[in-house]
Amino acid sequence: MKTMIAGIALSLAAFAAQAKDIVDTAVDAGKFKTLASALQAAGLVDTLKGAGPFTVFAPTDEAFAKIPKAQLDALLADKAKLTAVLTYHVVPGTVLSKDVKAGKVKTVQGSELTVTTSGGVAVDGAKVSAADIVASNGVIHVIDSVVLPK
Repeated sequence: MKTMIAGIALSLAAFAAQAKDIVDTAVDAGKFKTLASALQAAGLVDTLKGAGPFTVFAPTDEAFAKIPKAQLDALLADKAKLTAVLTYHVVPGTVLSKDVKAGKVKTVQGSELTVTTSGGVAVDGAKVSAADIVASNGVIHVIDSVVLPK
């Protein structure tokens, strides 16, 4: 029995060691190329590879494509504004879909996102299209639009 328990504990430790962080999980998904480039431009890759935990509302490439090219290029070139926009998509801690409640939630950027739950979950009007993508340092919820701090 002791050997079986030790084996299970070792298996869990190995699984945890193999789990990828938020950045690597997003990159591997293949639909967050713009987000990955933006994180790199803002210097936030190491932060989101850190211990966390973080909850990231991750806009897809299609979400970024909704922003006019000139406006997106300007955002990507303005590190301070880009950092503010990206950290507005991040909430401290791990918030799984079963724990989501309607209301205001403070972001890493400092402002609050408005979460609604009628007709599906949305943050500032961006619909969550996939939830609970678990990473070693938090969770990703995929959203269909880029949300901007007020």
